[in-house]
Amino acid sequence: MILTILKSARCWLFRRRWLACCLGLSMVSPASAGSSNSLMDVSADGRLLACSNRDSGTLTIVDLRSHHAVREVPVGAKPEGVSFIGDSHRVAVAAYAEDAVVLIDADSGALLHRTAVFDEPYGVVSDRAGKRVYVTLDYPGRVVEIDAASGKLVRELQVGRFLRGIAITPDQRRLLVTEYYTTRIQSIDLATGEVNDQWTGARTDNLSRQIVVHPNRPKAYFPHLRSRVKAVHGEGSIFPYLSVVDTVPGPERRRKRIPMDAFLGNLVTSNPWEVALSHDGRQVYIVFSGTNDLFACRELDDNYREIEFRKHLQLGHNPRAVRVSPDNKTVYVYNALDFNVVAYDTEKLEVVATIPVCENPLGEQILEGKVLFYSALQPMVGRRWISCSSCHPDGDADGRTWHNPEGLRNTQSFAGMAWTHPIHWSADRDEVQDFEHTIRGKLMQGRGLISGEVRPQLGEPNSGLSASLDALAAYSNSHKFTLSPYASGGLNAAARRGQALFASRETNCASCHSGPFYSDSRPRQPKAIVRHDVGTGKDDETEKMGPEYDTPTLLGLYRTAPYLHHGRAVSLRDVLTTFNRDDHHGRTSHLTGRQIDDVVEFLKALPYQDPEIEASQLGLEKVR
Repeated sequence: MILTILKSARCWLFRRRWLACCLGLSMVSPASAGSSNSLMDVSADGRLLACSNRDSGTLTIVDLRSHHAVREVPVGAKPEGVSFIGDSHRVAVAAYAEDAVVLIDADSGALLHRTAVFDEPYGVVSDRAGKRVYVTLDYPGRVVEIDAASGKLVRELQVGRFLRGIAITPDQRRLLVTEYYTTRIQSIDLATGEVNDQWTGARTDNLSRQIVVHPNRPKAYFPHLRSRVKAVHGEGSIFPYLSVVDTVPGPERRRKRIPMDAFLGNLVTSNPWEVALSHDGRQVYIVFSGTNDLFACRELDDNYREIEFRKHLQLGHNPRAVRVSPDNKTVYVYNALDFNVVAYDTEKLEVVATIPVCENPLGEQILEGKVLFYSALQPMVGRRWISCSSCHPDGDADGRTWHNPEGLRNTQSFAGMAWTHPIHWSADRDEVQDFEHTIRGKLMQGRGLISGEVRPQLGEPNSGLSASLDALAAYSNSHKFTLSPYASGGLNAAARRGQALFASRETNCASCHSGPFYSDSRPRQPKAIVRHDVGTGKDDETEKMGPEYDTPTLLGLYRTAPYLHHGRAVSLRDVLTTFNRDDHHGRTSHLTGRQIDDVVEFLKALPYQDPEIEASQLGLEKVR
C-alpha cells in the first residue's frame, strides 16, 4: 500500500514536471521585473520601485532601502503602465495621452528614448533578457514591440480591440493580453506574431485592465467587473471578480470567475483594479479602488477554488497598483489619490513604510471631487457595490448600453462635458449637482452630499448647497479631449472632402453639430434646452423620454462605438446609413458610398485641434 502511494506521488510529480517542461515553465521561477503590467514595478534586485503618477504626468523612483522617493521625472500626460527592463534599472513607461513610450534611466532620471506610437499606450512588460519592451495600445487594439537598446519600433501587431492588460509567460514565448471592454484574453506567439489561443468570457464581463501569469503553473489571473446592463439597482448591476484561466492549450482549458463581493463573508468590494502574485506563486493580492480594500490570499493548487482568503486590509484612497518584492517579504500598494505608496510586510501585513511619491497636482477641490467619484462608500453609496467610476472610469465610457428606467442609454464620456451641458441623452439635468438624485436614488443608495432636501433637476440650482457636491461637479467637468490619432498629420484628402460635405447645406449636419465641440448644447437655462428628433426614438420599445434627444459632441467618436442613445449603431457608417434612412439625422441617404466613407473619415479625425482654444476665442462659457 505504501509503495503504491509512493509510486503514485512520483508519477504525479513526474507528470507535473513533464507538463512544466512542455509548457516552457520552471518549477522555481527566478524573480523578474516587468513580467506583467502595472502602474508600479520593482527592480529585479529589489533596490528600486517605479510608480507612474497619472494625475501629475510623472514617474517617481523610490529607493527601497531608505523608503524615500529619490526623483520624480516628467514623462508626459496620463502615464499608465511602467516596467523595469530585464534586470536593469532602466524603466519603460506608457504616456497614455501623449501616444509615447518613454525609456528612463532610474539611477539618474535621464531620458533615454521616447518612442511615438499610434494611440493610447497602456500596459508595458519587458522580456527577461532586457532586449524587448512590449506595449498594448488601448486604441485601436495593438501590441507594439520596441527594441530596448535603441528605442526603435520593431513590430506592431493587430490583436483585438481596446487592449490594456499584458503579461509575458515564464518561457518568454507568449504574450497574454486582455481586451478592456470584453475581458477576452488572447495569447500571442512571439515567434510569429500571431494569436494562437484565446479565452472568451461572458457577455457581462467588463473592464479588464491588467493580467498576471503564475511563475510556475499554467495559470493567469486578472481582475474585472461584471456589468449586468439590465439591472437598475446598485446591488444588482456591477460585480467585482477575479478570474483565472488555464493557459494549457487544448479542450480542457478553463476560465473561472471568483466573485469578490462574497469572498469574505458578506463584505462587498467594488472595482478591482490590480492583482499581484508573490514571486514564488504562493500569495495573491487584490486591490479594490472603489472600497479601498486589499484581499491577501493564498494560492491553491487545486484547479477548483484557486485561492483561499488570508487577511483583509483597509487601504488609502483609490488603490490602483500592488506589487511584491523579489524576496517575497514586502507587498507595496499605490494609493493613487493619497499620492503615496505603502509598504507592508507579507507575514503580518503590518505597515513598514509610507512613501509620498508626488504632490497633489489637482488642487484641493478637484481632488475631493475625484475621491468622491471613485468612492463606493457613504455618503456616495449605501451598499458598496458601485461608484460613479464603475461606469465612467477616469471619465471615460464603459462600452456598455444600459437598460435604464427611461430606456436604453449608451454610456457617454465626460470629455468636454463642461462645454456641452445639459447632461444625459435626454438633457434631463442641467448641472452635475443634479446627480444628487442619483446618489440618493435606487442605483447608489447613498446618504447624499446635500444637508436637507435636494432641489428638482432642471429646477433651481443645487450648486452652492454643498461644497462636496460642488467638488464632485468640478472634477466631473474637468475632463478634456485628446487629439485624434487619425489627424496627427492633419486632415487627409478624404477627411477634407468629408469635412466639406459635413459643413454643407446638402447634408445639414453642422446645423446641430456646430461650434468647436460639434454640438448645439451649451450651458444655459433649462427653458432654453435644445433637443432634436433624429428618428431613433421608436427603435427602443422601452423608451420613456424620447423621441427628442440632446445633441452629443462628435469629438472623440473614433473610439466610442457603439453609437446613438440606444447603442445599436455599431459603426459610424451605420449612423449615416442604417439608422438614417429617412434623413431625420441630417440628409445622407443620397450620398454615394465613397461620400459616406469621406464623412466617416472626417468624423474619425475629430478633434484635429484643441476645441477649448477655439471656444475661448469665440467667447463661449463653460461650467466651472
